[in-house]
Amino acid sequence: MKKFLAMATALALGAVLAACSGTGTQKTAGETIDDATLTAKVKAALIDNESTKARDINVETYRGTVQLGGFVESDQEKQAAGQVAQGVAGVKEVRNALEVRSQVASRSAGEVVDDGVVTARVKAALTADPSTRARQINVETRQGVVQLSGFVDSSQEKERAAQIARETSGVQSVRNDLEVKQPAQ
Repeated sequence: MKKFLAMATALALGAVLAACSGTGTQKTAGETIDDATLTAKVKAALIDNESTKARDINVETYRGTVQLGGFVESDQEKQAAGQVAQGVAGVKEVRNALEVRSQVASRSAGEVVDDGVVTARVKAALTADPSTRARQINVETRQGVVQLSGFVDSSQEKERAAQIARETSGVQSVRNDLEVKQPAQ
């Protein structure tokens, strides 16, 4: 009986450990928490920095690699955001996919609404497509230019997301800054 109980315990422990371990592009529970913590720290640091407009910057983290996405008004703001993110303890690498749009501030209310409609259409199309994980993809639109950012599981998903965005009504062009998740080393 003791032998059976020890064997059952070992099997149960193995199953628990297997459920908590990451595979390929799937993060462990600990990695997920670590990445969420880094994302929050980077966002807080961007908010605290007077040179960056944190509300316009998307922050995604995958296994310690931080990606910055969205639109900013100047090269200085882009550089400042990258430096702020790199200065956060625990950040392994920063991929700065921010796009400088000098005309962002001069958009009319109608343009802002139009961009919001385009963003909503792209998000809806990504959600409707079974081959893309829309929750992993950030969509930003400025003057009809759609930027896709975040981390996806494969190059096929990255290309499919760009295709969906290009085919969406109102999209003038697509900047595909999606990163393909790299397996754990």
